[in-house]
Amino acid sequence: MEKGLIQVYTGEGKGKTTAAVGQGIRALGRGNRVYMVQFLKSGPSGELEIIKRLEPDFKLFRFEKQRGFVWTLNEEQREELKGEIRKGFEFIKMVLNNKECDVLIIDEIMGVLSNKFLDVNEVVGVLKNKPESIEIIMTGRNVPEEIAEAADYISDIKCVKHPLQKGIPAREGIEF
Repeated sequence: MEKGLIQVYTGEGKGKTTAAVGQGIRALGRGNRVYMVQFLKSGPSGELEIIKRLEPDFKLFRFEKQRGFVWTLNEEQREELKGEIRKGFEFIKMVLNNKECDVLIIDEIMGVLSNKFLDVNEVVGVLKNKPESIEIIMTGRNVPEEIAEAADYISDIKCVKHPLQKGIPAREGIEF
């Protein structure tokens, strides 16, 4: 890729990860190598299964062991999670340094930042020093101003109506 930009999919609505995966599939269809690092998601999901079929040119990486939602964790579990996130972030820096992919999706990085597992200035530093040729796609709610300033695209996905409002739980293959 001649000029890689920085994209953000954010908002309260459903579909941020789905949009990022779709963008990755589009890039893959044009001969680009795609890596996706997922944070704060350790359970099974539909995107995991399809990405396995797209390897070796679309790879998904997770560094966290399976556990509950962040708000259910005790302090020891939060510290363990923070260490796993650090490993994932170091992997991201290595991938960028070695130019291992053309598109790098960093899923749920905003959740990592809002939970203070990484410092926003450290993430911005990586964005500002990324190789010119690599596209970075980030997802998650509550984009810090520093990330917004570094981004070239920001798509805000709004929730207008959601099945949970009618008591319909998340469905396999649609919400996960």
